Amino acid sequence: MVFGLDHLLSEQEAEKGEIDAIREWLNREGTCLLLAPHHDVGFTNDMQQRQMEYKHHGDELVPRQQRFGQYTRSLMKELEVPVLNQFGLRPAVIQGSNQIAPPIVNKDLDKLGLLNGVTTFNFHLHLPHYALTTEDTKSIHVLATQPIDLSRPHPFTAEGNREFNTCIWVPPNGYRGGDILLADSTIFTTLFGGTESLGHFWRNMAKLRVNV
Repeated sequence: MVFGLDHLLSEQEAEKGEIDAIREWLNREGTCLLLAPHHDVGFTNDMQQRQMEYKHHGDELVPRQQRFGQYTRSLMKELEVPVLNQFGLRPAVIQGSNQIAPPIVNKDLDKLGLLNGVTTFNFHLHLPHYALTTEDTKSIHVLATQPIDLSRPHPFTAEGNREFNTCIWVPPNGYRGGDILLADSTIFTTLFGGTESLGHFWRNMAKLRVNV
């Protein structure tokens, strides 16, 4: 598991020895690397857009620019994982409650049953969109998307987007025997709720490829 909570300003990069060790480990069948880069709030120099993003997530503790995940990004680049963590999006909630809206699960793509019994992820005010940087949908699969709070304007929704990618699976390929998963770091804690659903998620993680 690799958390992506380092600030871009720290300029941390995965070293060659670390990359080689992870790559060698991933060559083994049955291994799984879970990457969890966090949000990238206010990546632009446009101050009006930064203000819009700030008003969208509504967390006064997060500044108008807070960029995470340089180390994780460097690791993804070297491992050829075509994903970029973008924005800090506020998820929609169930009407009349403070409970996060359920994710939209692509069950046909979830060949490993990773999201069996998972009806919710954690509510967090600023969650990353895991943007795909490839059009090769056979090599990478978006397992779940999360509805966005559309009552709060954001550049991402202004482009017509209503959901963001929240859980991604990169299956084994010709040179890698292990799986790679991407999900935000908030799934590692019950601080934001979703306890029962998180239990299903981690049990599914623990059983990956046991019955495949």
